[in-house]
Amino acid sequence: MTKRIFRSICFVALGVFLASVILFMWVLYDYFSNTRQDQLKMQTELAAHAVANEGSGYFEGLDTTQYRITWIQSDGTVLYDSESDSDEMENHLEREEIQEAMRSGYGQSSRYSVTLMERALYSAKRLPDGSVLRLSVSQNTLLTLTLGMLQPIIIILIIAIVLSLVLASRLSKKIVEPLNRLNLEEPLSNDGYDELAPLLHRIDAQQKQIQQQSDQLMQKQQEFEAVTENMTEGIILLNPKGIVLEINRAAQRLFETDHSCLGQHILSVNRSLEISNLLLQAEQGRHADCMISLAGDRYQLLVSPVVSGDVVSGSVMLALNVTEKEKAEQMRREFTANVSHELKTPLHTIAGSAELLMNRMVQETDKMDFYTRIYGEAQRMIRLVEDIIRLSHLDENEIEMKREKTDLYALAGDTIDALSVEAERMHVTLTLDGEPAVVEGIPQLLQSIVYNLCDNAIKYNRESGSVSVTVKNRQDSVMLSVADTGIGISDEHKERIFERFYRVDKSRSKELGGTGLGLSIVKHAARLHNANIEMHSVMDGGTTITVTFPKMD
Repeated sequence: MTKRIFRSICFVALGVFLASVILFMWVLYDYFSNTRQDQLKMQTELAAHAVANEGSGYFEGLDTTQYRITWIQSDGTVLYDSESDSDEMENHLEREEIQEAMRSGYGQSSRYSVTLMERALYSAKRLPDGSVLRLSVSQNTLLTLTLGMLQPIIIILIIAIVLSLVLASRLSKKIVEPLNRLNLEEPLSNDGYDELAPLLHRIDAQQKQIQQQSDQLMQKQQEFEAVTENMTEGIILLNPKGIVLEINRAAQRLFETDHSCLGQHILSVNRSLEISNLLLQAEQGRHADCMISLAGDRYQLLVSPVVSGDVVSGSVMLALNVTEKEKAEQMRREFTANVSHELKTPLHTIAGSAELLMNRMVQETDKMDFYTRIYGEAQRMIRLVEDIIRLSHLDENEIEMKREKTDLYALAGDTIDALSVEAERMHVTLTLDGEPAVVEGIPQLLQSIVYNLCDNAIKYNRESGSVSVTVKNRQDSVMLSVADTGIGISDEHKERIFERFYRVDKSRSKELGGTGLGLSIVKHAARLHNANIEMHSVMDGGTTITVTFPKMD
């Protein structure tokens, strides 16, 4: 803006100077021309009076260096000319000043000579005898006069240009200075030009509107970040070209990136074919999803296009962790298959035995064996159903039994007494060691934990083996330990031993009447009591399972 003001002032000053010079020269030239014409007229009057009195004798000895004198007869013949031979001169009757003088007594005119760059002024006076006396003088043209004064004009022009530059620079800075000092943060506080008041009011109104919109955007941004940053699901906002606009912490962790990916294409973060296909469908305005492995887990990626009118203005990518869901689905399928399998075997046994008895194909001496087999399989089914119902209640947290203070040592003693007959039958020594230890919990579930641990330790023990149950008080917990001298558990089975229907030795488990749900019940019951389970086992060296309960406040 300063340059434009500077140039404008310089151009105006230069234009005014040139116009002034042209106007001055024109007025000055016109003034001198009129003065010269008046002088020429006066000289013509004097010379005409002298010629009328003296005749041609007036020209003898006359100094004619300043004026050219021509005497013309009434028919246009030149009688005398101070510069040329009158006999060789052409007829002057057609000259403008001659005709005007013959008609009105006096005439004048002017003619330009392009070749000589001069202007000739003519003044003619009719004499009493009808002849005409004409005086003429040469005068420089305006262009000649200007060229003659070119040097002083150039000097004045240079001075004017320098002054114009200095004044234009100072004036432009002075004009722009209040604009440069404007306080745009508080437009109405400026003491500037009155002409700027409407602009400042408009700026103030727009700033208030922008500030309000900025506050709203900031609030929405903070709300969005507060929501997305605390989400376990990954969220990525993309523009129509697939450029990352926003990414929350969960998505950064999944894609192993950080905020530096903002402004980059999503495929530069993860170049998987699944994501490329999702983007292609989102660009076409379609919702899409796929399964992908990220950070060692299974995730479902969902992409939804953001449509504004008929144009896709972006897309939202959501990453949902479905690892647990898939595991739960797998467990459900395995549970269904295992329950069906576990129920099918005793049902077939019962049905087969009953069919033989019904068709009287069993001898009287063998009927008792069939009755015993039917009863045993029925009891096995009852135990299986009871364990399934109990496990289902534990899964749904539907245990509404009252929590109370329970001496875990006494509870373990009662359980050992109940299993003593089974231990003797399996030739296993069952012992209890420790001290009274009170925990707050559900007695039925605590008894179930001890019972299932001891029952498994007896069933999977060796001939003449032992099972040692220990209950001890610790500083902030109560420990229950069940150690046996049984067959042990290999490393490949340790991670799955607490799963439902999972058996290390399936054939032996079925022979012993196990349902495969005991340790699952222990796991869920311990979880309801906030207890921790640890297992140490060596193949052919026995197994020790320790359950640690938090001590009652």
